[in-house]
Amino acid sequence: MKALERQTRTRLMKLFEQHGVHPRHDLGQNFLIDLNLLDFVVQQAELGYDDVIFEIGAGTGGLTASLARDTAAVVSVEIDRTLHRMLSDVVGHLSNVTLIQSDALKNKNRFAPEVLEAVREKLAAGPNRRLKLIANLPYNIASPVISNLVASDLPWERMVFTIQWEPALRMVASPGAAQYGSLSVWLQAQCRIEILKKLPPSVFWPRPQVQSAIVLVRPDEERRARIADRAFFQDYVRRSFGLRRKLLRGVLTGMYRKQISKPEVDAILDELGLQPNSRAEELSVDTHVALANRLHSMITDKTQ
Repeated sequence: MKALERQTRTRLMKLFEQHGVHPRHDLGQNFLIDLNLLDFVVQQAELGYDDVIFEIGAGTGGLTASLARDTAAVVSVEIDRTLHRMLSDVVGHLSNVTLIQSDALKNKNRFAPEVLEAVREKLAAGPNRRLKLIANLPYNIASPVISNLVASDLPWERMVFTIQWEPALRMVASPGAAQYGSLSVWLQAQCRIEILKKLPPSVFWPRPQVQSAIVLVRPDEERRARIADRAFFQDYVRRSFGLRRKLLRGVLTGMYRKQISKPEVDAILDELGLQPNSRAEELSVDTHVALANRLHSMITDKTQ
């Protein structure tokens, strides 16, 4: 493999100047230029020869080349046509790298079909292949990407990514905290999440207006197995926090008015030891799982 230039601020500025373009704020283009931090991300990825790496927001390939070095395959997605051309110039010669010029998301709740197809194809190419999301995620799609991967049936084993500081706090927030919400519950119910480093704006080019974080996410199969129906649970979490300041009793009555009566909602809350004036933001992750499971069970029993 030929030597590749590292992604420094000077190199990036030259690349953009050569192509006559500038980083796009609307696409969340902030490039990690601290080489020690790039190496740290790769180290935390714990790369192996059977790994299939899913990289979203590949940019100019500063991380892509390192991910490709000791892995089976890298599927790199970049929405920007100009960056995709730069990326092709940098890593297009690497036989185990698949470059896709596309939005990674079909919509907020789904990955683009061509992206999923490419990932599944690489996973199917070997019996022991493992999926990892390793990326400097574009800030404007970071949370949906992570949520959708957790929701999918893809056999992911690890995520290491950069993200804005506020979403990182939401991922690890506890009940009662201002950041605690649907993202907190959805991820913590199925994953182990750790903020590895807090990053100042100075380690990116262009500098963002906010601080960032490197986050590690690993699946927790035991916790995930407690969820009776993940699709139901995801819908429950999204909608129960949609009106987070309202009393949960009223929110649930409205959410399931066609399936469950108000007295039945009251009975479920009482069964779980919850007060009628409870709010979604006050309940623990385990309580949300138990409540969603009980609601799902009652609705299912009524439809059978």
